[in-house]
Amino acid sequence: MIGNMLSKIRKEKRITKTKLAELTDINIGHLTHIEKGERNPSHKALKSICNALEIPYQELLYTYDKELSNEQLEYDYINYIPYNKIPAFSNLDDFVECPAKFANASFAYKVPDSTMEPIIKENSYVYVEQNALIANKEVGLFFYNGQFLIRHLLYKKDKFILKARDNNVKDIQISKDDNFYVIGKIYL
Repeated sequence: MIGNMLSKIRKEKRITKTKLAELTDINIGHLTHIEKGERNPSHKALKSICNALEIPYQELLYTYDKELSNEQLEYDYINYIPYNKIPAFSNLDDFVECPAKFANASFAYKVPDSTMEPIIKENSYVYVEQNALIANKEVGLFFYNGQFLIRHLLYKKDKFILKARDNNVKDIQISKDDNFYVIGKIYL
């Protein structure tokens, strides 16, 4: 997935591979292999590429060993991963123990509501792997039009649907006009 992200970002910034090779001192053939997903960049090469593209290194590092499924490619999942944004916290509650089985977790998030009960209780902590790929029907943390939501992610008819466990909560169909980001996968 990191190659897909780098290719997308480079094209968005209208930088040619030739120019990126000049800026990073990385062979254009090697850059091509990286963008095609045939090779992963070394950490040093990734830092150099991120500097040249003027984007944060750490956010892309979260995508380092992930692979997009055919379904995720079809739904343009990559367009909803914030590569140049980082979470902003206005308050930290505490530090919580991270169980070994959630070793990939980036942070813990306190559940603000009961929309995912009984699988996730209100005021409990969930463990989030930032920028992790969320498969169809898995649970994730999302940013949707100004609010953070924990929901199942469903792929349906060329659309993403966010579904709560509480049947009284309306499903959310994501449109291109929505301010929507995948924050990460929730470990249960």
